[in-house]
Amino acid sequence: MIARIWHGTVPAAAAEEYARYIEETGVSEVRRTPGNRGVLVLRRVAVPEADFLFTSFWDSLQAIRRFAGDDLDRAVYYPRDREFLLALEPHVAHYEVVEPPRADLAAHLARILRPLG
Repeated sequence: MIARIWHGTVPAAAAEEYARYIEETGVSEVRRTPGNRGVLVLRRVAVPEADFLFTSFWDSLQAIRRFAGDDLDRAVYYPRDREFLLALEPHVAHYEVVEPPRADLAAHLARILRPLG
């Protein structure tokens, strides 16, 4: 399994709206892509900014290509991202998942974490 990790920063005042936006765009598209195993979005608000870490999990590099195209390291952006993001980081990072979360942890997180939006 491969983790694809992207980072973005928005003004703290826009954090809630951006969280809804990425749910409607990136999260939805990633989840619909064959070979995707899930998405984890983390947010840290430290006024005046809010940082987002978007991690998607994939079966293979070929599965990532279905989402990102041939340039796997290029970040994928959506039409309104420029309205929110303080900078458009050009690249993402890919990591081999050596130790995936236990199934009971995933179930626990699903119960306690508030869904985006």
